[in-house]
Amino acid sequence: MQVSKQMIVGALIAMVAGVAIAWGAAQWWKTNNNDAVAAVQYSESLLPEGGDFAVNSEQGEVKLSDFKGKVVMLYFGYTACPDICPTSMGTMKGALNLLTPEELTQVQGLLVSVDPERDTLQQVNRYAQYFHPNIRGVSSKAESLEKVARQYNAFFRKVPMPNSALGYMMDHTSTIYVIDKAGKVQKLVEHAVPPAELAQALKAFL
Repeated sequence: MQVSKQMIVGALIAMVAGVAIAWGAAQWWKTNNNDAVAAVQYSESLLPEGGDFAVNSEQGEVKLSDFKGKVVMLYFGYTACPDICPTSMGTMKGALNLLTPEELTQVQGLLVSVDPERDTLQQVNRYAQYFHPNIRGVSSKAESLEKVARQYNAFFRKVPMPNSALGYMMDHTSTIYVIDKAGKVQKLVEHAVPPAELAQALKAFL
């Protein structure tokens, strides 16, 4: 009987130790994997090719090249986004508010809606302008948006939510692209950075 108890206690200790080791390994992987993902998403050596593109606005077709001579903040999002987009737009607003009037004339924000099924051009522009008059809301047909996303190594996809009143949400890249006056991507900025960090990135290319 004594031997059996010792075996049971030993087995329990081994199980607890195994769980602890597995949990520790999982936490290590999660931490290091997140760091790796962040490094890939925001590495300066992995800037996308980018380039000119055409989308639609309330006033008609809009091209990136229309803003040549200005630094552009480019963001892919949508108006029904519950948290990431408002945070991103708030960061862009905060950065613009840190610029001088002269600097503001040299900076343009673009919100490209990846949800053209629900976002009308008027709606996405009104949403963008709510945050700052220097941010324009634009969009296009899904096929055109996919092409633009590929240029910038961005992604978006519809995620069905049958139990939600929204019906679906859009999973999408949350990076803010800083594009210089010649139309070249110069920096990738995480959407939730302090506005001062984004403002500094903008000023570097004015």
